[in-house]
Amino acid sequence: MQLSQRFRFPAIFCAVAVLACELISRPVANMGICDDGPYILVAKNLATTGHIFYNGWSAAMLIWQLYVGAAFIKLFGFSFTTVRSSTLAVSLVLAFFLQRTLVRAGINERNATIGTLALVLSPLYLLLSVTFMSDIHGLFAMVLCLYGCLRALRSATDRAAMGWLAFAAASNALCGTSRQLAWLGILAMLPSTLWLLRARRRVVLAGAAITLAGVFFILGCMHWLKHQPYTLSDSLHISSVRFGALGQQFLHFFLDLPFLLFAVVVLFVPQVRKSARRMIPIAAVALVVYALVAIRVKRLPFMEPTAGDWFTTDGGYHSLPQGNAPVFFHTWIQVLLTLATLAGVAGLIVLLIRCRRSTTVKDPSAGVSWHELGVLVVPFSIAYTLLLVCRAAAILGDRDWPIYHYQAVLDRYSLGLLVVALLCLVRLYQERVQSRFPFAAIILVGLTAICGIAITHNTFTFYRARVAMADELQSAGIPETSIDNGWEYNMLVELKFADHINDSAIAYPAGAYLPIPKPAITKCPMVWYDKTPHVRPVYGVSFDPNLCYGPAAVAPIHYSRWLAGTPGTLYAVRYTDPTRP
Repeated sequence: MQLSQRFRFPAIFCAVAVLACELISRPVANMGICDDGPYILVAKNLATTGHIFYNGWSAAMLIWQLYVGAAFIKLFGFSFTTVRSSTLAVSLVLAFFLQRTLVRAGINERNATIGTLALVLSPLYLLLSVTFMSDIHGLFAMVLCLYGCLRALRSATDRAAMGWLAFAAASNALCGTSRQLAWLGILAMLPSTLWLLRARRRVVLAGAAITLAGVFFILGCMHWLKHQPYTLSDSLHISSVRFGALGQQFLHFFLDLPFLLFAVVVLFVPQVRKSARRMIPIAAVALVVYALVAIRVKRLPFMEPTAGDWFTTDGGYHSLPQGNAPVFFHTWIQVLLTLATLAGVAGLIVLLIRCRRSTTVKDPSAGVSWHELGVLVVPFSIAYTLLLVCRAAAILGDRDWPIYHYQAVLDRYSLGLLVVALLCLVRLYQERVQSRFPFAAIILVGLTAICGIAITHNTFTFYRARVAMADELQSAGIPETSIDNGWEYNMLVELKFADHINDSAIAYPAGAYLPIPKPAITKCPMVWYDKTPHVRPVYGVSFDPNLCYGPAAVAPIHYSRWLAGTPGTLYAVRYTDPTRP
């Protein structure tokens, strides 16, 4: 045990588990996934020229991850997989530090390891870890800052405390250049930590200077970004959206949080039987009625996953303009997952009610107290949520946002809050239920990992099938500018003929955006047609061969779907009426 703790074997195991799951899933695809295609091209250009040139598809600063991606290109040569591997490397280090953060928060090694695996082996984390999106890099900055703050709170000397505060600020400032939201570490966590350390005057003075330096660094970065050509201005206002719609968005979002920590939340289900006897039959009837209604209407708005974007009923992240992706989580599975999640939440509520009526005997050798933990993470969580509100309002007020993005507050936006929730849930279970997670927790984590591997694999086979379909169409003599293969593929085609995406949110240089007249109404309108003016589709890719003007004379492409009943199939369809000259 001493040897294991000395060399941090549990934390290393968390990182190795992530790597093993990713290797099994084979996350390889030569096209952009969500936003990462243009980001990858910026990293490629940085590796070639040594300079950062944005291309009209980034409101995030990206700097930290661009340099990490460029370093991988220099070492291993360019490919989409090479650049995405840089994110995977960061996710492995993140898994290590997340486990150590839970331990520093007063959670024992076993529970911290299982709790960490519950998050890092989830489909959401595994899938984002093999893209070049900024979510993992931003979470890395926040976790490093939290870890440094926890170490500062428990430092025996002022010098050590000041060193850990400097580590927290420096890591958050540098790594936060990937995703500005991560700078809440400097803006919220560090001031909270200084408040808790207010009795140590030297530490407070030094910490205030460190925090102020971090604030000036942030202001300098934002000033620099504002003057970079072809970046997107991210408006943060709530005046242009109805508050009812905004509230509904966040209702879905917060209902999804316990589902994304399924392996931990379900452990609270046995607490329901300890509630008042009259509450048990009421809860049972409510759950049965919910299940019957869900089965009857097939699709309730509150069935898990509710805020799915990367963790959806289709499995992983799917964006194709035509047709509906084959379902991965069928209705009965959704009902079971929803009932289990709701039962876990009910058990958690019962436990919290009981906690108010009793006192906890806390081991003084454990980590920070609940009061200290609350002061550290509550202001951060409130600020995080408020920024998400502004972000959602901006998206809902954007009339150009595609219809299929009905959920403006996406599940991947919850990563920062998931870490806070995970920390609190694991520690609550350890102190109020039992000191060690039961064996059932390991089984639940294993099931989560199996699901995560399958969803990651299925997502990438889907994207490889899209590339194969585009190659088939081009082999038939159809130019790539005449193929609508989804907005991600279209973005990369556009950037072959232009130096930036034609986005109306580009503020500098003036006149960069050119309004594009809306094309004539067809059976298959192209998503974001104005952002890719060089793409004028004659053919498209669809899940259904009978959409648009029927199938093209190209063979369908099949792709494997682990844990699904049938493989997936993509078809080429016509965008123009073949009967018209």
